[in-house]
Parts: sequence; structure tokens; C-alpha cells
Amino acid sequence: MEETRYALLIDADNVAPKYLPIILEEAKSYGTVSIRRVYGDWTDLSKKSWKEQLLESSIIPMQQYSYTSGKNASDSAMIIDAMDILYSDNVDGFIIVSSDSDFTRLAMRLREAGKTVIGMGESKTPSPFVKSCEKFKLLDVLFKNTRTEEEQREVQGVAAADNSDAKPITGIGEIRRTIFDIIDKNSNDEGLMRLSELGSHLTTRYPDFDERNYGRYKKLSEFIRGFEGLKVVMLKNGEKMPQAYVKRG
Repeated sequence: MEETRYALLIDADNVAPKYLPIILEEAKSYGTVSIRRVYGDWTDLSKKSWKEQLLESSIIPMQQYSYTSGKNASDSAMIIDAMDILYSDNVDGFIIVSSDSDFTRLAMRLREAGKTVIGMGESKTPSPFVKSCEKFKLLDVLFKNTRTEEEQREVQGVAAADNSDAKPITGIGEIRRTIFDIIDKNSNDEGLMRLSELGSHLTTRYPDFDERNYGRYKKLSEFIRGFEGLKVVMLKNGEKMPQAYVKRG
């Protein structure tokens, strides 16, 4: 089976370089990242931290001069390149890394063309861009929840600002209510629902949903077990390998 191919496009003017390891880890989990580009004005001294990491990550820096004050030229360059890649039809999907709402229409256009669109940005990202993507990963929340304090200090320096204020866009209370609602509407006669199906429903309703946003959970099953009134059970149901199901209880 041929692996899904993605184009990774990063807005360096809007995303901190400390997130690059998470960006690459997440991107690889979706398939083959055949195109890797990061956009910015590399004559800007503030981009020094980005430049130090690019060669090791095999990401191509795309130079874009800022001709006009107050205008983000990198956004326009990313959008033009994304459309060129779309028309070349060499990838199955796009991973757009930015916290800028300017990419909302681009994400919608790419999805109209049948491409998968994964977004990544900080929790401050405007809702329209988040919802225009099939999935949206919160980099600051993942950085806070999946990195130890020592790892965070190594990446961003002891004096650098931390991510203590980073929090999920969708609150845990709303997620809990939605989970119970989904189970009630989609469970079988025995009150069981596939865990994978529940996960699909959650990401369809909330593109920003990721169990890791709410603590050091590595799997959806661990997250679900944390709710009172829910159980995760393993059943074969005529299949070769046991499957995870969730039920009230």
C-alpha cells in the first residue's frame, strides 16, 4: 500500500523554532513528508534560531523579503507555493504550520480539491483557521504536556518564556459532554461503541482535539479511562484481534 504524501509548509514569521521537533514528529505520523519548506525573511537576525536547525531537518528555507512594513510577505509566498503544489498533484495532503488566520481560505480551497489538510499552530490561533483544517495540532500545548521541564529548558533556554499559559481551545468539560453524547447516539444494542470510531467523531467535531492536550496521555484509551462513568473494554466480536470499545459504566 502506497504511503500518503504530504507537503509541509511552515510560516517562520508566526511559529517559534522550538516547536520544530514536535512539528516533524507529528508530520511523520501522517505519512511521507515529500516536500518540506519554511518561509521567512532570512536576512532578519531574529531568524537565527531557525537557521541553526534547518540543515539538520532537511527543510528548505524559502527567502521572502518584507517589502512593506506591516505586511506578511511570507503568507503570500506560502499560499502561492501551496497552489503550485496542488496543481502539480504530487501530494495527497498539506500540513500548514502557522497561527495566522490568513491561511483559512487556503485550507478550505485545498480541501475543496480533495486534499487532506492538517494545521499546526499555537492555542491563540483564530477559530476560523482551526475549523478549516481536518485536524489541528496545538504546538504550545503539546510542548507543555509532552516535554519534561528539563527538555523544555534545553530547547528554549532557562531565561526564555515558558508555556504555562498554554491550554486547549476546547475545554475538558465540553469534551466530556460530547463524548457521552456521541456514545449515546452511536452505541450498539449492548451499549458498546468502537473506541476508534469515537475518536473519529471527536476530531470531526473538534479539529483541535488531541488527548495529549489534556495531560500526559499517550493513547485515547488512557484519556477515556480518566472519566468517571466510562469504561474501555477489549472484545474480539468475531475478529482476529481484540478491538477496543467504550461504554458507559
